[in-house]
Amino acid sequence: MIVFDLSCTAGEHRFEAWFASSDSFADQQARGLIACPICGDSAVRKAVMAPRVGAKSNQAGGAVVAAVPPGEPANAVPAEVVRRVLAEIAAKQAEMLPQSRWVGREFADAARAMHEGRAPEDLIHGQASPEEAQALHDDGIAAMPLLVPVVPPDLAN
Repeated sequence: MIVFDLSCTAGEHRFEAWFASSDSFADQQARGLIACPICGDSAVRKAVMAPRVGAKSNQAGGAVVAAVPPGEPANAVPAEVVRRVLAEIAAKQAEMLPQSRWVGREFADAARAMHEGRAPEDLIHGQASPEEAQALHDDGIAAMPLLVPVVPPDLAN
């Protein structure tokens, strides 16, 4: 098995995926089977990665320093820190969602109704188009995207 850091071309989102081999990655990429977990873009490419190289067995353990990939700022956050923070965000979101009500595609209307006092205040989550989300923001209605994609209840197994 091999792990690759990947990125989509649409949103430049970075993520990692495991493959049986480099050929397996190339085959799946050619058939459009790999998609960005954040935006769904199937135009995915390998991202620059710093290999993990262990110290020689005959030397005392010292700090292993990875070279900064070309084009990356010298103060870039290490990938392991990003992975840990994303895992913590996902866990917190999974803890909070059961306390919220799924409203599906009616999210923008439900949020606007609560903001205008036509519906009681409630914790909700659902789907909104980018235009609907921008209109909510422009009207001063507090709404934010979930950082981890959610499967709508009617599509879950």
